[in-house]
Amino acid sequence: MTTAAGYFDRKPNAGPRPGLAHLQADPSSPHTPQRTFSSAFSSPSLSYRAEEEILVFELGSRHLSVGVAGENYPRCRLGFGPEDGRRVGDYRPYYPEYQDRPRKRKRDYRWGEDHELWRMDLRGVDFGLIEDKIERAVREAYTKYLLLDSKNKRLVLVLPSLLPHLLLSSVLTTIFVNFQTPSITLFSSPTVNVVAAGCRAGLVVDIGWDETVMTAVYDFREIQVLKTARAMKLVTKYMAEVLNGYAEPAAASTDGLDSSENQEARLPFQLSFDSRYFEFAEEVVSRTAWCPTEAEGVRQQSQDTNAAEKDSSEPPETKAPDTTSIPSPIPPRRTLQIPFTKLAEPVEKGLLAQGTNIHNLDHEEQSLPQLIYKTLLSLPPDVRAVCMSRIMITGGGSNIAGLKSRILSELTSIIEKRGWDPVQGRVARKVANKPKLDQPTGPETMLDPQVKDEITEKLEKDKMKRSTPEVVGEVRGVETLGAWAGGSLVASLKVKGVVEIERDTFLANGLAGAKRESEIVSAQRMSLGARTGLGEKNGWTLGNWA
Repeated sequence: MTTAAGYFDRKPNAGPRPGLAHLQADPSSPHTPQRTFSSAFSSPSLSYRAEEEILVFELGSRHLSVGVAGENYPRCRLGFGPEDGRRVGDYRPYYPEYQDRPRKRKRDYRWGEDHELWRMDLRGVDFGLIEDKIERAVREAYTKYLLLDSKNKRLVLVLPSLLPHLLLSSVLTTIFVNFQTPSITLFSSPTVNVVAAGCRAGLVVDIGWDETVMTAVYDFREIQVLKTARAMKLVTKYMAEVLNGYAEPAAASTDGLDSSENQEARLPFQLSFDSRYFEFAEEVVSRTAWCPTEAEGVRQQSQDTNAAEKDSSEPPETKAPDTTSIPSPIPPRRTLQIPFTKLAEPVEKGLLAQGTNIHNLDHEEQSLPQLIYKTLLSLPPDVRAVCMSRIMITGGGSNIAGLKSRILSELTSIIEKRGWDPVQGRVARKVANKPKLDQPTGPETMLDPQVKDEITEKLEKDKMKRSTPEVVGEVRGVETLGAWAGGSLVASLKVKGVVEIERDTFLANGLAGAKRESEIVSAQRMSLGARTGLGEKNGWTLGNWA
C-alpha cells in the first residue's frame, strides 16, 4: 500500500504527449504574426465595424411617425392634439367631470385647428408654437420609443413636396438646434410612395387632412402636381352635420337638465364647433364611413329625388332602412339611430362632389376623379400611359371602405365619355359629331411598305421572352405601403439623397445657403479632374422644395 507521499513523489513521463505536437511553437518563426497593411485605395475591413442606424421621420400636419430604417413599420405615431401636449403631472383628464366641462367654441373656418400642426395658409400662424410642438413630439419619440442618442444618428425626413419654406426652415431649425443631429436627408412623400409600391413611375393621390394632392412621378421625378380642397377635413364637417341632424329631435326633450346643459343642447351645431364635436365626428368617420359603388350612388340619388317629389299625403313605404346605433359622448348622452346609407353621404359630398354641378366648382374644388383626369390630361402621352396604369391612392382617406374602387370606376367613365381631348364644350361636341370626309386612297397617297429588319425582329422577340410585358394604357390601381415604409426602404439601401443638409452648413446660413442644382452639377464636373476634390461637398440644394 503506497502512502500519500509516495503518490506525489511519482514523476510524469518525460516523453511528448500524443496529439499535442502541433501546439508547440516553431522557434524559426516569430511569435507575433506580421500584420498586413492594405493599400490606400482598398476598402477597410467591415468585420469589426458597427452598422450605422438611420432614423426615419415622417412629418405631416396631424401626425409624426418615427422609426428605424429597414423596419417594416414605425415604432410610434404621435399626434399634435390638445390632449397630447400636457405637462407632467397634469391628471385633469382622469377627473369624472373633465369631459363634460364647457369648452371654448370655434368658428366654422377654425374648427379643428387645435389638432393641426400647421396650415398651408400661413397668415396668423405662430411659428414658435409649431417649433415647440415638434420639439415635444420628437423628444418623446427619442425618450420613450427609440431609446437612442440623437447626436450621432443620421436622420431621413419625409415631407410633403408643397411644404412652404417658412415651415421647412422651422422644422430643420428645431431638429438641428435641440437634438444635435449631424445631417438630415429630405425625401418627398410622393416619390417614396412610388418606391413603396415597387414602381418607378405612377400617379400618387394623397388624400390628406386639409387638401388632396395629385402628383405624377416618372422615373422618381415629380413632373406634375395638382391639388384640391376636398379632403378629410371637409368629410368630417359633413359627418358632423349628419350627426347633428339626427341629434336635434332628441335635443328637444331636455327635461331634468340644468339651465346651462339645456341651453347647450338647444344650440345649433354651427355654433357648437368645439373639440368634443370634432373628436366625435372624426371617430365616426374612421369607424363607420363608407363609399358606395357608382351604380349604388346613382340609384340612391334617384331614390332621394323621387322621394322628394312624392306628395306628402301618400303613405310612407313599409320597408324600414338599415340603421346604425352610435352612442354619443356629448351630454345629454344618448344613442343616435342613423340609417346606414346616410353614413356614405359625407364621403360622396366631400370627396366626389355628389349632387354638385361641375361648372359651379372652382379650380381647387374639383372632385377627385375629375382632378385625376386633369392631371393625366396634362401629361405627355407616353408618361400618361404609364401613370394611368399605376394610380396609388394613399393618405388617411384611402382607408375608407369602397373609396378606391369608386374613384377608379368614375375615372374610367370620364375617360370613356370624353377621351383625351383637352377641348370640351358645346362646339367641341358639334365638331366631333360631324361626319369626316373620306381621304383619297389613290396610289399616289399610299406609302411604300417598310423594309423588315430580321436582326431587329429577332432581338425584339428575345427581349419579349426574357421580360414580362409592361401594363400601360389602362386604368389600374396599385397598392403602396405608405410614405414611411418607402423612406425606410430607401434609407436602408444607403442611397445618397438629392437633398442632404449638414448641421454646421444649415446653422451658418439657413435655407439661404442652398444652391441651385445646376450650380452643384457644374461644380462637380469641374472637380472630377482633381483627385483631392472627389470627396469634397460643393453645397446642397433644396430639390423639390426649391
